[in-house]
Amino acid sequence: MTLARYGGEKPAAPDWFNWAIAQEAREASVEVDGATIAYRSWGDPSKPGLLLAHGNGAHARWWDFIAPFLAADYHVVAPTFSGMGDSDWRKAYSFPLFSREQHAVCEHAGLFDHAEKPIIVSHSFGGIISLYTTISEGGDRFAGAVIVDSHIEPPGEERPRPPRRTRANRIYASFNEALARFRLAPPQPCENDYIVDYIARHSIKEMTGEDGEEGYSWKFDPFIFNSLMDEWNDVDLTAMETRCPIVFMRGGLSDLVPDRVANYMSSLQDPPVPMITVPEAYHHVMLDQPLAFVSSIRGLLAGWPGRR
Repeated sequence: MTLARYGGEKPAAPDWFNWAIAQEAREASVEVDGATIAYRSWGDPSKPGLLLAHGNGAHARWWDFIAPFLAADYHVVAPTFSGMGDSDWRKAYSFPLFSREQHAVCEHAGLFDHAEKPIIVSHSFGGIISLYTTISEGGDRFAGAVIVDSHIEPPGEERPRPPRRTRANRIYASFNEALARFRLAPPQPCENDYIVDYIARHSIKEMTGEDGEEGYSWKFDPFIFNSLMDEWNDVDLTAMETRCPIVFMRGGLSDLVPDRVANYMSSLQDPPVPMITVPEAYHHVMLDQPLAFVSSIRGLLAGWPGRR
């Protein structure tokens, strides 16, 4: 998958996608431990809350084409974690810090003010953060979490993680040059170039490099995992003593959550955690099968324990 063949032009998109990204989102921010955390929201604030959490290196706008389909029934809020997107970078990152960002955004957006507790829908690394949130103090402030294609390794298997970085992000001479270089991580095919193009355009910013070179580069902090790696090694999610109900979801073609991993993850609670499989989707489920993803989330939320 590459956007280079479009030469900077936007790929043709279906009507449903154009409708979704045309829906107005409210933008706001909240300061958490010295960093400004940006978030977007859709829908009536008097509705029950739904918090959308993106994956590593991503940002809130990965949900722009999903959130409007959920906003008729929910107050949908999508924050951007520090070190990514339009939120501030930090000198160091931690799971407690990312968890505090989730709580702070819910507080600021009013999700905790509703009679019904908010539910989290989170993808990939965002799912690991959300699991940490649900097992930590304050996890019972949520009605539950849907964890989408997040990997918990079976015993004896190595935990997948990004490599340590020693270099800053590359600076590209033009926006279109950066756009052409955009890739999904982990690598996978994706037939929906119009979605990849959309998120890529919101993943690039003007930047001046350390040597004074001016141009365009990625919005994410390349050194996030340098400070997070050791802590991630120590995080034990296998006890799975969550303070609210959880459901797992995965792509049927995902390399991160194949059958053996899915079966192990489901077995971490008794009764087993439900594992929903979206057919013909790789790791980035909402990019590969966006409408099937929306339908799956709608169905899960409609039958959520304690939700009418």
